[in-house]
Amino acid sequence: MVFSSHIFLFYFLPFFLLVYFLLPFKWKGLYVKNAFITIMSYVFYGWLVPWFVILMFITTINDYVCGLIISAPGQAQWKRKSALIFAIVTDLSLLAYFKYSMFFMSEVVNRLACLLGSGPHAFSIATVLLPSGISFYTFVGLSYTIDVYKGEAKPARNFSVFSCFVGLFPHLIAGPIIRYRTVAEQLDNRVHSIPKFASGVAIFSLGLGKKVILANAVAPIADAAFGSDAPGLINAWWGVTAYAFQIYFDFCGYSDMAVGLARMLGIEFIKNFDGPYQSRSITVFWQRWHISLTNFIRDYLYIPLGGNRVGKGRLYFNLCLCFFLSGLWHGAKWTFVLWGIYQGVFLVFERVLGKKTLYYRVPEWAQVGITFVVVMFGWVLFRAPDLGQAVHYWGAMIGTARGAATAPMLSVELFTPRHIVEMLLCGIFVWQPLQAHEWVRTLTMPKALLCTAVLVLAIFTMFTQTYNPFLYFQF
Repeated sequence: MVFSSHIFLFYFLPFFLLVYFLLPFKWKGLYVKNAFITIMSYVFYGWLVPWFVILMFITTINDYVCGLIISAPGQAQWKRKSALIFAIVTDLSLLAYFKYSMFFMSEVVNRLACLLGSGPHAFSIATVLLPSGISFYTFVGLSYTIDVYKGEAKPARNFSVFSCFVGLFPHLIAGPIIRYRTVAEQLDNRVHSIPKFASGVAIFSLGLGKKVILANAVAPIADAAFGSDAPGLINAWWGVTAYAFQIYFDFCGYSDMAVGLARMLGIEFIKNFDGPYQSRSITVFWQRWHISLTNFIRDYLYIPLGGNRVGKGRLYFNLCLCFFLSGLWHGAKWTFVLWGIYQGVFLVFERVLGKKTLYYRVPEWAQVGITFVVVMFGWVLFRAPDLGQAVHYWGAMIGTARGAATAPMLSVELFTPRHIVEMLLCGIFVWQPLQAHEWVRTLTMPKALLCTAVLVLAIFTMFTQTYNPFLYFQF
């Protein structure tokens, strides 16, 4: 089930909110509201593929039991460490099987067998269906067991609280990656209020507008440009800019909707985006884009590897390793791996040159422009189906790949008055200074009316579009 669907907006969400606010928070020691959230989250998650809930339930039990062993009073250190290792290995093994087994068999095993003289398909590859959101809820569970082991989070009070934390449907499919220590008190005892609920509705409405009105509008531009064998110079830049807008408004819109839904329930999530295309360097970009993932990699990988406390060579290696794994986390494709390495190389480049980089030699607006161009070259890897297509598209962007005879016809398709207006609107909203999170915290009547108008327009627009799921559902 997706947020931008009539089933969610007109059936699931109204029923959920109605029952949720009629239920008591606790009854005879049972966290009734949390239990209801868990049940409805499993319905939400298993709506299209019911067996997905079994895998998530196994992961939830595994992390909860390991957390109990780790936090047991007087527990021997070797048992605590064994429980932590077991939780990490189990979670990552499930993730590896469902997300990477087909990639490993085709790109490693069969290629190696081919080099040794066997045919290109020496071993058959079983089709493994990727459960939606497995990368997100796996990281959520990992953060819990690691934080409990390090003493940075108290263990969950009971299973109903912990299962609610893992399965909480606003963040379940595509994040943000929340930490138990940031929401533990809210799961145990939270305050519901009309201002908080109204603020949640407002930011949900703006998020739905970002997805349906903006991201879905520019998606055909990106699809047409990337689908062309030889788009030509101008069409290639127009297409990758459209994709940059699409992926931002798609993912940022989902994150805003998740924050809004959680706020309706009295739970506060972190802001996952902070005007990333206004960044003046790639380092700053990664402080503003998918903030919850960046924080996860920093806290659970980069700092344990030594962080900034190691020598320069090791520091640069750690940066590249972290972003190599970040790329791999996004998907089992060489393009994702290379996209991660691409980000890591630019971070190292900025560390090495420091104030000598081109960013600091030009005005601020030019720094933002240069960073955006670097990001867009990276998005080509993210969007292209394979490395060959990415290289070909790069060639079109720098003018070394000549456009096909049909390029003028493609231009007619891409540069319609409607598409030009949609792209201009996206550009305005990308580079304007206001952020939705801060804007809705003090909700005045004019703001409420504007958010209502956005919600109504988004719903009407939604019914004119074909099915268009969130891009990050594939991760």
